[in-house]
Amino acid sequence: MRRAHVLLDTDFDGARLRAACAAHGGRKLHYIALAPRPVDASHLPEPWRAQWPPCVPGLHRMVSRDGLVTLDVLIGESDACLAQLSARVDEVHLAWVPAATPVLARLMMDGARLQAVHLEEAQRAALQKHGFVFDESQLRAVFYARRAEHVAVVAPERRAIVVGAGVAGAAACERLAARGWQVTLVERHTQPASEASGNLAGIFMPQLSKDDNIATRLVRAAYLYSLRYWQDLGGIGVAFDGAQCGVLQLARDGAHAQVQRKIASSGLYPPGFARWLEAPEAAAMLGAPASDGAWWFAQGGWARPSSVCAAMLDACGALLTRRFASSALRLERGDGEWLVRDADGALIAAAPTVILAAGTGAVHFEQAAGLPLDAVRGQVTHLAEGSLPSLPFVVCREAYMTPAHQGIVCVGASYDADADATLRLSSQAENIAKIADILDVAPFDAPLAGRTGFRCVAPDRLPLAGALPDPGVPGRCERLRDVPRWPGLHGLLGYASRGLIWAPLAAELLACQLEGEPLPLESSLAAALDPARFLLRERRRAV
Repeated sequence: MRRAHVLLDTDFDGARLRAACAAHGGRKLHYIALAPRPVDASHLPEPWRAQWPPCVPGLHRMVSRDGLVTLDVLIGESDACLAQLSARVDEVHLAWVPAATPVLARLMMDGARLQAVHLEEAQRAALQKHGFVFDESQLRAVFYARRAEHVAVVAPERRAIVVGAGVAGAAACERLAARGWQVTLVERHTQPASEASGNLAGIFMPQLSKDDNIATRLVRAAYLYSLRYWQDLGGIGVAFDGAQCGVLQLARDGAHAQVQRKIASSGLYPPGFARWLEAPEAAAMLGAPASDGAWWFAQGGWARPSSVCAAMLDACGALLTRRFASSALRLERGDGEWLVRDADGALIAAAPTVILAAGTGAVHFEQAAGLPLDAVRGQVTHLAEGSLPSLPFVVCREAYMTPAHQGIVCVGASYDADADATLRLSSQAENIAKIADILDVAPFDAPLAGRTGFRCVAPDRLPLAGALPDPGVPGRCERLRDVPRWPGLHGLLGYASRGLIWAPLAAELLACQLEGEPLPLESSLAAALDPARFLLRERRRAV
């Protein structure tokens, strides 16, 4: 598959985007644009207008309907955004000169072209110092990498094995198949989504914080990417079961509400993304007292993970081979390939690339045994429609409740530190008590019904997405790039309670890493998901 032409526009302009799309018609184009100011998307062609993100900081990825054009828009201060890019650029439209010229040079492919709007002599000299050679116009240049800096991009052999058929594994299959990879999916159960992804409903919503920390930015990126991804997949409630019905998240108490009001007054979030409701409006929506107010996430909602898995796997078509009812227990490396074997040593599949997406089951493989992953028990209660006051949206605080679907309301979920998979009356009573308090009704008994799943959780509550570390190779490590890795072995793990939204973005991140494509996240956020982060901390402490 031919590499996309990567164009960087340092100040987004719709006319330049249209011209670039026309010039590269029929060929793949990856257009990266910095957007330091709000963009009026009403002037853009309909496909981009329909996908245009809310004006919140971060990298937002959109894809044309034919899949030929990928548009990355980075919203935020220009120099800071440029420094967070992970891409190899073929062409740059330079509307301004970055404060640190080496940052721009770091992104350039050998032979990349530059077109500047205006340059002072000192700015031109700074660019020349770092490899840009200008023509007689003094506004056009070609970048020539120093020999030591030039890194050849080697196309991978596009064959992979994915272990685990939950939302993590299914998304990995779809993102790789979309790039032409042949994928073998290995699953110990007879059907996908048989573990944590088997719950009847999962909710999707963003996360907010006063300091807009890394976790908040990552959840926001995953949430917004998933909304666009699901639309491309066919749509929520169309391609899979679910509804973008909105989520009402109640403040826990008065002190929590005060923090939320400060977040709301910061102006960081437009109302269409997150709107703060004071008590009267929140109570009117809830039909019960909401004395501390609430956030309303109009784009949030719920989906049935098993149907999302099915839609993603169906999208793979003939590029996917399913090996279900196969217990992969051992990985061996030989002749440039990984061999996946069952308990009896029989070969299940072989490929140069393996992706472990089996939750805490990943640590059963010797190569991943040291990953710090824990299983956290979560019991969801299934109630008959009419057992609780009916709401057309998801409500949550200490617990959540989904709208009725096929006569069932989902309430949950417990957060337990044991490995008991059986349904417990005590957990059900806890779920009902929490939601009854939210809805201002009396707790009640109900027939024991529901489902127990086990969330895969890392110590920092963030996913692991990328190449797995090899702790058996000794050596000092100062940076993530110093950490030794297993060749061709990757992980998509630790999705905790947000697997629905982590799965698409983490799979896209890994696919881009494998293909050498521009990453769909700022570099600091991608680093926060690197599976080697724990080994790096361990070795730093040991020095």
